[in-house]
Amino acid sequence: MRISVLICVLFLPVSPPAHAQWLETTINLNDSFPFALCYNTAYNKVYSASATSGFVTVISGATNALIKLVPVGSYPWDICYNATTIRVYCANSGSNDVTVISGVTDEAIATVTAGDCPYVLCFNPANNKVYCANYYGNSVTVIDGGSNQVLATVPVGDRPRSLCYNSRNNKVYCANEASINMTVIDGATNGVVATVDVGYSPCAVCYNQLGNKVYCANWGSNSVTVVDGASNQVVATVDVGYEPWALCYNPWDNKAYCANYISGDVTVIDGATDQVLATVAAGDHPCALCYNPTSNKVFCANYYSADVTVIDGATDQALRSIIVGDQPVDFCHNPVQNRVYVANYLIRSISVLRDTAEGIEDEATTFRNRPNDATIVHNTLAVGREGQDAITQPSHALFDVNGRRSLNLRAGLNDIGSLPPGVYFIREGLGTRGEGLVETRKVVIAR
Repeated sequence: MRISVLICVLFLPVSPPAHAQWLETTINLNDSFPFALCYNTAYNKVYSASATSGFVTVISGATNALIKLVPVGSYPWDICYNATTIRVYCANSGSNDVTVISGVTDEAIATVTAGDCPYVLCFNPANNKVYCANYYGNSVTVIDGGSNQVLATVPVGDRPRSLCYNSRNNKVYCANEASINMTVIDGATNGVVATVDVGYSPCAVCYNQLGNKVYCANWGSNSVTVVDGASNQVVATVDVGYEPWALCYNPWDNKAYCANYISGDVTVIDGATDQVLATVAAGDHPCALCYNPTSNKVFCANYYSADVTVIDGATDQALRSIIVGDQPVDFCHNPVQNRVYVANYLIRSISVLRDTAEGIEDEATTFRNRPNDATIVHNTLAVGREGQDAITQPSHALFDVNGRRSLNLRAGLNDIGSLPPGVYFIREGLGTRGEGLVETRKVVIAR
């Protein structure tokens, strides 16, 4: 059944304001080699998994202070956040398990046995499940987000390398590096619904919610395979740079970005036509991407040049290069303070990039009057006060569970009904021109 959501607000089709990106601070982690990052939307915290220390470092999103070290398994390799139960999951490749951490107390509350070499994670908000791809086990472990019990072990192809979630059709996609294909898993039944042939050595996947498409980067074929989210059919094969390594999606402009590791550039793909729009020069060996919806910028981590290339999402121009630490490998975005965190593996640090309006340093936004319990919505979600015109209407922003601003509010009322079930956060400005207090509501859209 399609979810119908009504937003009782008029929105003007405005572009994001001009922003500047700069290095705010560097957080030193001593003996921890950060390899993966995620963000806790409920409590404004950043989690860093260290591939060698056996710890997850917890960082305050407001102050950048170190809060805690959480012991996990050996060789933690990936980390993800479950906004439904406010938990963080850490895949431990050396101990073949997943540590479950409370996002409230930052205590490890469970250890879930997985397959051989847990490698990458993703979250299904519709069914409250976490998926763990086991690189040498050729399987995906499905974990119940409520009970922390294993629901299923799904056989996939050889060397499952990357996962992503399709919110429209409730599917999970697993790119299998050594099988030259992608496994499609039903989010409700945990069964395999399709195996899609892609290019050689698929290593990264991401989802286009506007066009309901999945992109698969094939580093052995120098291409990106585009798969229809409904039919599971290949609709295009896009030639990109040499050894495509990472992907991300821009819902504001309906574009996909592919970081090409050897050619040192980023290919920009039109989400509607599947055509290459631009090739943007980056640094030495780009290996990770992050999209900031607040400023409509793409951040590209360059492994050997130890810098981050900032790309304008509207113009596809490289705006600047920011020096960070040696071997940057992962990102996460904090929408509250509008910070981007960069994990610098070799130098054992996290660079904090601030993304602020040109000439104005943003103040840290405080979530006020945050309720402990979520609003449960089954049919209609009303935001704001009906009857105001667009000029005097207080500003509102809708964020998904990953901290990304929802494309639906910008697109207007036509696409609101396509919001999938899940957890969202609505920030409501109380001033007529953006000044004043900000309230945030957590909303769960149910079937």
